[in-house]
Amino acid sequence: MKLVLSHIRKEYGGKAVLTDCSALFEGRRTYVLMGRNGCGKSTFLRICALLEKPDNGDIAFYSGESSLPQDLALRRRMTLALARTGVFNTTVFNNVAYGLKIRGVAHREIEERVAQALDFVGLSHKKDQRALTLSSGETQRVGLARALVIRPEILFLDEPTASVDQENTEIIESIIKAMKKDGSTTVIMTTHDREQAERLADCLLVMKQGRIEEASLPGR
Repeated sequence: MKLVLSHIRKEYGGKAVLTDCSALFEGRRTYVLMGRNGCGKSTFLRICALLEKPDNGDIAFYSGESSLPQDLALRRRMTLALARTGVFNTTVFNNVAYGLKIRGVAHREIEERVAQALDFVGLSHKKDQRALTLSSGETQRVGLARALVIRPEILFLDEPTASVDQENTEIIESIIKAMKKDGSTTVIMTTHDREQAERLADCLLVMKQGRIEEASLPGR
């Protein structure tokens, strides 16, 4: 699935956050969007994920050469994981299974897919633990598992390591690298960490003054 944004503008209270954002995201690549806190990165991701509407501009999704309607079926082909993951007061398993249950997935398949997702993020041993008792880093990994279990074609990650310690940062980065290697999901993530961006990105983008520019990666 390919995502094209053209001349996106978004204002809050008369103040422009995004002024003229245009970008092309090809399938099965990892894009990292950098920028200072408050520059509009999170707003941009929410618009990309169809969770917020721009004031002006166009958003288009393509499968092959065919344009896709912006409906519930399309939204279910992608997901956004936030910088701070909220969890339900139930087990880790039930938190990760939630998206599959509301999609009507069969119980046996839910068990298999949740087990795979938890194994992928290194939390299989925590499946029966109450999610509210996890560390912030483990909670963030539950959020990743919850996003991955639905097998999205596009995964949006908003500052996925902003609120976690170094150990969990390294684990989360290894998860993103594993997704790159697998190649089944397009990853579009934000960060303010240049070194992290260079470690993870196939394509590096920088947001400045409400616009997006492509930046060079060392040695590429």
